[in-house]
Amino acid sequence: MSIVKMSRLKLLGLRSERDALLADLLKLGCVELESPALPEEAEQWLALTTRDEADDSALRAAKARLTSAIAALDRYAPAKGGLFATRPQIPAGEFFSTDDLAQPLEAADRVSAAENGVKAAADSLAALRNQQQALQPWIGLDIPLHIQKTASTVLMLGTMPADKDLDLVKNRLDEENCDYSLLVVSETVDARFVRWLVYQDDQETAWSILRQEGFAEVTLPKGEGYVKDVLASLAGELEAAQAKLSEAEAAVAALAPCREELQLAWDRVAQQEARQAARNELLLTESSFYTEGWIPTEALPGLEQLLKSYNVGWEAEEVPFEESDTVPVKLKNNRVTESMNMVTNMYSLPKYGTIDPNPLMFPFFVLFYGMMMADMAYGLLMFLAGVFIIKKLKPREGMRNLAGVGIWCGISTFIFGALTGGFFGDFIPCVARMINPNTTLTALPSLFTPLSDTLMILIASLVLGVMQIITGMVVSIVYKTKHKDFVDALFDEITWWVILAGVALAVMGKGNVSGVPVCLVVGILMLVFGGTRKAKGFGKVTSLVGLIYNGVTGYFSDILSYARIMALMLAGSVIAQVFNTLGTVTGNVVAFVIISLVGNLLNLVLNLLGCYVHDLRLQCLEFFNRFYHEGGRAFKPLQANTNYVDIINSKEEM
Repeated sequence: MSIVKMSRLKLLGLRSERDALLADLLKLGCVELESPALPEEAEQWLALTTRDEADDSALRAAKARLTSAIAALDRYAPAKGGLFATRPQIPAGEFFSTDDLAQPLEAADRVSAAENGVKAAADSLAALRNQQQALQPWIGLDIPLHIQKTASTVLMLGTMPADKDLDLVKNRLDEENCDYSLLVVSETVDARFVRWLVYQDDQETAWSILRQEGFAEVTLPKGEGYVKDVLASLAGELEAAQAKLSEAEAAVAALAPCREELQLAWDRVAQQEARQAARNELLLTESSFYTEGWIPTEALPGLEQLLKSYNVGWEAEEVPFEESDTVPVKLKNNRVTESMNMVTNMYSLPKYGTIDPNPLMFPFFVLFYGMMMADMAYGLLMFLAGVFIIKKLKPREGMRNLAGVGIWCGISTFIFGALTGGFFGDFIPCVARMINPNTTLTALPSLFTPLSDTLMILIASLVLGVMQIITGMVVSIVYKTKHKDFVDALFDEITWWVILAGVALAVMGKGNVSGVPVCLVVGILMLVFGGTRKAKGFGKVTSLVGLIYNGVTGYFSDILSYARIMALMLAGSVIAQVFNTLGTVTGNVVAFVIISLVGNLLNLVLNLLGCYVHDLRLQCLEFFNRFYHEGGRAFKPLQANTNYVDIINSKEEM
């Protein structure tokens, strides 16, 4: 339960062994490589060394082909299992046995070719549908489509605004002595589809008037015969096109057995890219390479064993915790507290050499969450969901930590639910009353309830908040003392303890000498001296005023923030009872159960998020600011990061 000690690694080897060594380091998965930083004045190094700027376009192209093929299969042949599907487990020896991509890429090309058939069929179907849609308003047209004009007349098809007075348009044409024929083929709310037939000699005049009146010409798809005949023919073509599209989609779906092969190849390409990225960081000479990096000190024996089979020179020097600016951070926690990594990662990793907050935060986080939820049914559902995710889905670190938080907080929620007598609120007593109005079961046994013991719960929440704040201050004192900074601990934390103790003694009338509250006076003197010891001149006054104001208001507001524990417990309980009451209004047990379960499910979902956010706030703002040193950089070793398969090592295989 700490921050893992890191060692600075320097490695010099033969260029001929570079690729094999990088592959083995990737399998080992505990070495972070970085580009060596050489001083600019080391001209002899700069003149002799180069960097491998290998072209990785082939890998990127292969990855793109595989990605496209996998996406096509997911569209037309979704994998079975859906949300609860588990990833295949591949032995490490089998996964790293080959880098040959010829066969998977050939399969990817087959999938892509089949998908191109789908796209072509879909385009053809869309074109026919567009043609059908364009012709539909003209189904009543009285002239065949292939006739655009006669020896003496011209056909004009188009739309006019629905609110246009056609009689006025006709009057204008009559005034210009235009001979015409008008047919309103169809109408919509916004437009009329009209056919004008005018003599060729009047064409120019008619065009000018119609455009002024809002006429917009329409060009219909070419065809033989009347519109209704063309539409009838299109119906058959659409049916054939739809069948062709279905056939093309089935052709893609038939390649679904290739999915696992493609996914495995995708993960292998990702590892090749990782090795290529590592190669680009090495300094090279004609026959050798040099690199630097980081490795957990506890992993050095494994690295030493690996390097025995290579012609390399290397050294690893453990970095003191004091030198923390550039050292990556890796947290080491047990099965109980590792789930808190998700909280720490959301906030910020601690700096190297400081304090891992997970063991300190775990009991408070779980306790507060359980108090806020406080329902046996909710806790049971959270616990079962967490166990299901871990056992069934075998998730990776992020989801595994979330499931772990769900398990521990579910246990806490169940315990507090048992203490408050909550099971979907007052679900069980409500059911009992509906079945037997004379039942004596008015409530489940409880030690206290949110509605009747609100003040007690508020006081308990504030007391727990004080305990967490004091814990943070104790941790800060220990940390500062360990780093030979006891003076700051004395005046930043211990001073306030003395003041608070002095206030308590003064209220009780204890510890006075000649009526003077000694402990309080000592605390005030410590505050005055400690708050001004680093300031000069008038700055001592402003420093003291600021310290008093920030200290008093800060502690008061921090402690008051823990009242949200009581507020959320009360809100969750009331909302659950409201839904139960709504269900009882129906007078029907079945309707009650449906309404109650739906309402409680909504309440559960809202509280899962709300309680997590408020619990997170209490940890990050009220607790962490006492001792936490954020700003750490995550340790990112060269390792096999896969998307589709899980790699199991030899121990797991056994």
